[in-house]
Amino acid sequence: MSHALPSNTLDVHSVALEAAGLSISLVTRVPAPLKSIADQVIRSASSVPANLSEGHGRNGRDRMHHWRIAYGSAKEVDSHLRLLAQAGAIDKRRAQTALELFDRVRAMTWRLLHPKG
Repeated sequence: MSHALPSNTLDVHSVALEAAGLSISLVTRVPAPLKSIADQVIRSASSVPANLSEGHGRNGRDRMHHWRIAYGSAKEVDSHLRLLAQAGAIDKRRAQTALELFDRVRAMTWRLLHPKG
């Protein structure tokens, strides 16, 4: 018997969950002076899969609204992770992996927002 959670049918959601999980794990032990930035990483990173999922369940302009929020949150977490890595507060190698995942999320979300057709 598998204990895995059922998958969301939106591929970008899976990548976003991976990126958010890694990002959150990176910032759990950030020093106190940088804790507010770490808290913002948690909020913005968790916003990405949440808004992708919510948009997936909506139609029309409402759907696009949530996907635009997800895209913006992915940009925001990118900036915060880069700052914390530059400050030496998080592991740069793992941060790079998270940044690459969020870059994939942004590319996939961009395609959702700008379908060819």
